[in-house]
Amino acid sequence: MNKDMVYLDNSAVTRIDEEVLKAMKPYFFDTYAVATSEFAYTMGIEAKDALEEARATIADSLNADTEELIFTSGATESNNLALKGVMYNQKEKGHLIISDIEDFSVLNSAKKLEKQGYEVSYISVDEKGKVNIEELKESVRDDTVLVSIQHANQEIGTVQNIKEIAEYLEDKDILFHTDATHTFKRIPIDTQEVPVDLITISAHTIHGPRGIGALYKRKGVKIEKIMDGGFQEDNLRAGLENIPSAVGFAKAVELITEEENEKIKSLRDTLIEKVEEQIEDVTLNGSREDRSPQNANITFHYVEGESITLHLDMRGFAVSTGSACFSKSLEASHVILGIGGDHERAHGSIRFTFSRYNTKEDVNKIVEAIKDVVENLREISPLGKKGSE
Repeated sequence: MNKDMVYLDNSAVTRIDEEVLKAMKPYFFDTYAVATSEFAYTMGIEAKDALEEARATIADSLNADTEELIFTSGATESNNLALKGVMYNQKEKGHLIISDIEDFSVLNSAKKLEKQGYEVSYISVDEKGKVNIEELKESVRDDTVLVSIQHANQEIGTVQNIKEIAEYLEDKDILFHTDATHTFKRIPIDTQEVPVDLITISAHTIHGPRGIGALYKRKGVKIEKIMDGGFQEDNLRAGLENIPSAVGFAKAVELITEEENEKIKSLRDTLIEKVEEQIEDVTLNGSREDRSPQNANITFHYVEGESITLHLDMRGFAVSTGSACFSKSLEASHVILGIGGDHERAHGSIRFTFSRYNTKEDVNKIVEAIKDVVENLREISPLGKKGSE
């Protein structure tokens, strides 16, 4: 890979921090045993201690108790465990509510539950990606068991008012899950202030290792394990604990600062401002005000996002697109369509997501590159007026 590549796809995965890797290394080569009880051998006890220290660090970042955190293999497993674990635990097949623009691990878990006889309601969002709260309230039924609404959207970055939703559902005695993969450590969630019952988090978006995540489960919430095997993670997640990654996850949590988040937000705002000033016929997708700090999603009309992405890649920039050509399902972004966009808007959308390793120079470089790429592509575009002028 080109070492000079400007990487702006940090909502897909972030580069691991060197300090994270350093913290993990001893648990590959020195303390590499399986986590064992206090009555076993020394290396196993040390491994268990490291696992529990990591759990405590991550739980503390949510103002939660240590025993409320279940380690998983990442956001996908956490979302599956939250939705299926809650619904399977019911004596009768109940009702689930999610939004139209959830990540696929929530969306497809809900669809799987539907096939198994559970009922699911899908709540619409407005043109900025905000959940229709009144529609959500009207969808609540006597047999509603769980509502799952993401904290921030994976594509357009719109942040939901989960406190309002959680408080409403608490009064109704309905469980509430939020996928916080794209806000964890970027936008605080205090479980003592927001009565959310289940929270999905992951290390891969905060410069931690891939393959490690967690599910916060409030005390008293009952779920059924969905993967059979041993009795690890309070008998809720079978399999050997990934101790090196758990340690790395905790270190990644410790390293993020408010100053870093403000820097990332500034880069995001600068990119949006420069693109809107210097390039015609663009649309910012998602909420301008209520937005995750790292995300800018912009549609460049009259051109394909696939073409923009490939041309930027050749110039040393990594971004992602909502184009159907980049989807294995060959469908346009369900998120852009969900906020009222048409296929042209979805196909021309580009997601730029920032991390601690990005700079103002990166923003200046990519804006110049986008201007040139979009101008050249519009000259040959068959998609609309720019291609026929």
